[in-house]
Amino acid sequence: MSAVQEAVSAKLGGLRNVMKGLGVDAFIIPSEDPHMSEYPPDCHARREFISGFDGSAGTAVVTHDVAALWTDGRYFLQAGEQLSSEWTLMKAGTPGVPDIKDWLVSTLKEGSKVGIDPTVHTIDSAEALKKHLEESGMELVSLSENPVDQAWGADRPAAPKAGLRIHDMKWAGMSPADKIGQMRVEMKEAGADALAVTMLDEVAWLLNLRGSDVPYNPVFLSYVIITESEAMLFIDADKVDDAISKHLAEAKVTVKPYAEAFDAVLAIAKKGGKIWMDPSKVSFAMKVSALEGAEKQTGGRKRSRPSSPILARASPVSQAKGVKNVAELEGHKEAHLRDGVALTKFLCWLEKTIASGKTLTEVEIDEHLTGYRAAQEGFIEPSFPTIAGAGPNGAIIHYRAQPGTCKTVDANTLLLVDSGGQYDCGTTDITRTMHFGTPTEHQKACFTAVLQGHIQLDEVVYPEGTPGCALDTLARSPLWRMGLNYRHGTGHGVGAALNVHEGPQSISHRFGNTQPLLPGMVCSNEPGYYEDGAFGIRIENLFVIVEAPTTFRFAGQSYYGSSRLTMCPIQKKMMNKEMMSPSEIEWVNTYHQQVYQALAPRLEAENASEELEWLAQATSPL
Repeated sequence: MSAVQEAVSAKLGGLRNVMKGLGVDAFIIPSEDPHMSEYPPDCHARREFISGFDGSAGTAVVTHDVAALWTDGRYFLQAGEQLSSEWTLMKAGTPGVPDIKDWLVSTLKEGSKVGIDPTVHTIDSAEALKKHLEESGMELVSLSENPVDQAWGADRPAAPKAGLRIHDMKWAGMSPADKIGQMRVEMKEAGADALAVTMLDEVAWLLNLRGSDVPYNPVFLSYVIITESEAMLFIDADKVDDAISKHLAEAKVTVKPYAEAFDAVLAIAKKGGKIWMDPSKVSFAMKVSALEGAEKQTGGRKRSRPSSPILARASPVSQAKGVKNVAELEGHKEAHLRDGVALTKFLCWLEKTIASGKTLTEVEIDEHLTGYRAAQEGFIEPSFPTIAGAGPNGAIIHYRAQPGTCKTVDANTLLLVDSGGQYDCGTTDITRTMHFGTPTEHQKACFTAVLQGHIQLDEVVYPEGTPGCALDTLARSPLWRMGLNYRHGTGHGVGAALNVHEGPQSISHRFGNTQPLLPGMVCSNEPGYYEDGAFGIRIENLFVIVEAPTTFRFAGQSYYGSSRLTMCPIQKKMMNKEMMSPSEIEWVNTYHQQVYQALAPRLEAENASEELEWLAQATSPL
C-alpha cells in the first residue's frame, strides 16, 4: 500500500470510528460550507480532506464498509486520478448511476441511520433526503458536530482571519444603505419580518465589502440578518478595523459575533417573526433554529400549533446582485480591457517563446500569465485556479497543473488555457485554445464546430422571459451534427468584482433553472469539446445581456441579445474556413476588429510596439 493510500485509509478509519460512536450507518460529506460556497475555505474543505479529490463539485458518502464519491462530467477524469482504490467513483448523470438518495436506500438496511451536518446541507436538500429515507424505513440524523472534524482533529486548519476592504462606490454604484432599503421594500411586499442573507457573495455585495477568506473569491465568512429596524452583520470582530466600522455605521449596520447568527434567528422566530429564507441556499440548521424559536412565544409558553416562521422564497439579494447597475457594468468593461492588455502581452510572449524552440511547462505558463495580469492596475488575484492543459490534460475540464507532474508545451502541442482575474473594478473569465505548430484536420474541425456554437449563442436574439436552458442547444448543435458533445454547462453568471460563478441565471442543458435572462446580467459563453487522452477545446467569452434593437415588438415584448465584454483574439490557424459560412467568417473579422480597436490605444500608450504588432496580425481578417 502506498503512502497516499495509507493516509486515505487512516482518514476513513478515523471517520468510521466516530460514526460508530454516534450510531450512524452512513455519513454524507458535501463540498459546501455553512454558506453553500462553491469554493469553501480550507477549514471547511471536508470532502477534499476525506477523499483526496479537490474538484469544486462532488459529494462523498461513507458507510462502515463503502466509500463513494459523486461528481459531474467536468471532473470524471480528475476524480478517477485522485481517488484511491478504497473509493468508488459515481459518475453522476450517466446511465446506470443512481443518485445519492436512491443509492442509500438500495445499499443500507431498513432502520439504518444516515447522518448529516445540518449546517452544510440546504433546507431543500435535507428535507428531500429526509422524506426519501423515511419512505424506506430509514432515519435522517442531524449531528451537532461534524464527524469529519473529529477525525481531522488538531490538523484541521483554523478559520481564516484576513481583513476586509471597502469596494469603491465608483464601481459599486449603490450604497449599502440603499441596498438594505431595497431589501426592506421587498420584505414588506412579501410579508417578511426578517431576511436571512447567508451566501458570502450576497453579503459582500450588499455591504460593498470584499475579503479574502476564500482563495480566488473576494468574500468573508459572515451572515447578515435584516429586520424592519435593524441590519446585523455576524462576523469575527477581529476583521473589522476602524475604517470598516465607520463604513458599516454609515449604513446603520451593527456588528455581532459570527457564532450568534443562529441565536438571532431563534430570537426573531420566538417573537413571532417570519423570516425570509431561500431554501436552496440557507442551511437546514438555520431553519431548525427558527423552528425551535417558533415553538415558544416570548415568555416561555409553548404554542400548540405554531405557524411556520419561514417564508421560503428565492433570495431577493441574488437577483439584485445578478442584474448589474451602470457602475458595475462600467467596472466589468474596464476589467476586461485591462485583462485584454495582459492577455495580449502573454500570448505574444508565449507564441514567440515556443517559436524560438523553447519548451515550457504548464506551471510556467500559469505563472507567466498571472504575472502579466499582476502588472495591470487594480489586479488583486486570479478569479480561479488557472487551467493550462496541454494535449490530453486539456480534456480534464477543470485541470490544475502541479510541479513535478505537469506536461510540457512545444510546437506540437494543442493548449487550452482557461483563466481569469479579480480586479478592483470587476471579474474576468476567458478560455482560449491554441496550437503552436500545425494542428490536425480533426482538431481544426472540432475547434471550428465549437466556434460555430459560440457564434450562434453570441448572435441569438430572444424574447423576454427566456431562460438560459432554452438557448443551450444553439451552442451544441454544430457539435451534435458531428456526433460530438460536452459534459458541462454552456454559461454561468459572473459577479461584479465578486465570485466568478454566480446565479441566479445559467445557460445549461439541465432544465431545472428557469430563471429568465435579464438585461444587465453578465454570462459566459463557453462551448467546448474534450477527447479523452488526446486534447481539449474550449472558447469562452463573457457578455452582458442587452435589449436588442428589433424592428418589431410582438405582443409588446422586449427582445434581448448580447454585448461582448471579453477582448482577446481567437486563434485563426485553428479555424477551418471551408466549414464556415460567410456570416461566420464576418463574425470573426468583426470581433477581431472590435478587439484591436479596444486594446490598441492602451498598448500604444505603453509603447508596447511588439505586442501591438502581434495584435494586428492576430486580428487581421480571415
